[in-house]
Amino acid sequence: MSSMPSVADIEAIERATVAAVSPEASEELDGWLLPFDGGTVKRARSAVPLHRSAVDAGTLDRIEDRYDSRQVVPALRLADADCFDGLRAELERRHYVEDHPTCVQIGTVREMRQVAAAGTGAGAGALADVDRAPDDAWAALFLGEGFDPVDGAHRVRALARAKGSLYASVRENGRTVAAGAMAFGHGWASVHGMRTDKAHRGRGLAGRVLAGLAQAALTKGFERVFLQVDAQNHPALSLYRRAGFQTHWQYRYWQRQQWPR
Repeated sequence: MSSMPSVADIEAIERATVAAVSPEASEELDGWLLPFDGGTVKRARSAVPLHRSAVDAGTLDRIEDRYDSRQVVPALRLADADCFDGLRAELERRHYVEDHPTCVQIGTVREMRQVAAAGTGAGAGALADVDRAPDDAWAALFLGEGFDPVDGAHRVRALARAKGSLYASVRENGRTVAAGAMAFGHGWASVHGMRTDKAHRGRGLAGRVLAGLAQAALTKGFERVFLQVDAQNHPALSLYRRAGFQTHWQYRYWQRQQWPR
């Protein structure tokens, strides 16, 4: 795991992450960002600290109160950092359960641009098409075989709501067979919603999506890029490693299992 980014970069990445999934509402409290959303996208409904420092029980009380007031089960997105050891112990005492370890990876758009060369077959090395809005074929990929259609529909809505995002598609025979999105904010480009049709995996199509998004980021003057990937998604981790990404920290979601205290 690479060295931790600066304090300013951590805050910028956390703010950009929430903005990219465009929650229905958000608040700030005691150095935390509190998004609220009724969908399935956990980043859009989990409180996240904008710092790496110890958190007292009073702050957790106030966070819980804000979620309870909206009749939403409190959830946190918490980095695996030593400074949060006390908070994790308190969360366990309050009947929170952790899941879904996720890697935050950082790279450069120039190195990400080169990954398309690894593709095979027709269209190898070509860039994905990049549009300012998602079309029906882009959205349909999230609902196809191998994906949870309910979660997919929520992700499409969340990504489509974000202001200024771009949407990449690899199209074949009138269908979108690989897709992704890129958001821009707080000095960073960020990659979201990477999907490849189950029948077309292993052909380097995701690399073409990354390369198309990277070219768009370069055109807009962005150099730095981050993404977040399930720590157990080994094919994606391999792709992102080839695209020059390195893990800088890992986080987990914590959700309360008892309502309320």
